[in-house]
Amino acid sequence: MDESTRQALSLIGKLLADFGDPLFVWQLVALGACLVLAWGIAHWWQRTHREDAGGRFRQLGGRLAFPVAGVVLTGATQVALKSFMPVTVLQVAMPLLASMALVRSVVYVLRQAFPGASWLTSWEKLIATLVWGWLALYITDLAPFVIEAMTQVGFSIGKQQLNLWLIFSGLVTIFLTVVFALWISGVIEARLMGMRSLDGNLRIVGVRVARAVLTVLAVLVSLSMVGIDMTALSVFTGALGVGLGFGLQKIASNYVSGFIILLERSIRIGNIVQIGADSGVVSQITTRYTVIRNPGGIEFIVPNEMLIGTVVQNQTYSDNSLRLSTTVGVAYDSDLELAMRLMVESARRQPRVLPDPPPRVLLTQFADSSINLELGFWVADPENGKMNVVSDINLAIWQAFREHGVQIPFPQREVRLLADR
Repeated sequence: MDESTRQALSLIGKLLADFGDPLFVWQLVALGACLVLAWGIAHWWQRTHREDAGGRFRQLGGRLAFPVAGVVLTGATQVALKSFMPVTVLQVAMPLLASMALVRSVVYVLRQAFPGASWLTSWEKLIATLVWGWLALYITDLAPFVIEAMTQVGFSIGKQQLNLWLIFSGLVTIFLTVVFALWISGVIEARLMGMRSLDGNLRIVGVRVARAVLTVLAVLVSLSMVGIDMTALSVFTGALGVGLGFGLQKIASNYVSGFIILLERSIRIGNIVQIGADSGVVSQITTRYTVIRNPGGIEFIVPNEMLIGTVVQNQTYSDNSLRLSTTVGVAYDSDLELAMRLMVESARRQPRVLPDPPPRVLLTQFADSSINLELGFWVADPENGKMNVVSDINLAIWQAFREHGVQIPFPQREVRLLADR
């Protein structure tokens, strides 16, 4: 057996040698005591921080309390017992607990960055498998030989020399730095969204700019950390930029238009807008598109470029007050003053109708069989629906007209039969 193999199996040999030692049981007892005490500390942490159930600090602490406490207690026990007995089991347990803390930290940050993502379940298993696999290589001292074998497989891109180990370490470094950047952006998002004094659009812009800047910086820093010269990729990135410029011109225009909308605040969430024949309430504004929901529940996904390049009727741009109207025809022999007064009273009885400006009735047309009267009124909450309040007022008008004998005419036909002469 060569020297490398003996080195790789040294820790396994120590474990097998300790297994026959009577003190091996006491190693297990010490490790069990550390784990039980770590579980108690984790339980105490969750109980004492229960009032902050929605806080990020409490959630992260709840996930890391057990492995971190286990690492600290196992390390302290290892130092205390090293002079009296073998501590090989404790030496193996410490990196296992540390890897558990690493996996939980990475998955927690990913869940904060991508809330509600179902794919994180499989990613958690993949991350755990990679970490535990590398840990197994580290414990058995096989990691240096794997690194050396991956280093032998190399190639070059221009003046940059690359190999499998450099690519693998670069991917891992990029992943960890991007995860850290996403966690920082999540903290920034929580702070900005909690600033109610700041406009909602500005908060959204700040969150997205911070996330994009931190992600780009994380990638650049991680590539520099693994020794990849960014100047070697200048030609490739230049060609890629030209291709993306032509192929993604519309998408880039929509993103720029989205930032303009968010910064200018010309359209906000909750505004009632009309674009061509489509109208509804703005329910979501992203950097690429805007979602408009009409009263029927249909959602329109409108590219932001269209909102910048066409005329948009924003019915609640300066304030939420909106004028609605309904037209009623009465017979020519009706008391117009009575009909107009009944219409105004019907509108005033509705709780959503504003008293100022007051409801007003206008005579709009002398039609063929009726005199058309238009009732105009204002509401302050158009997001709660327009047709429902118009329907309630029409029903109240119809009931008032019936009680006071005001007739609403309808088209009639008179047929005469002429006898043959």
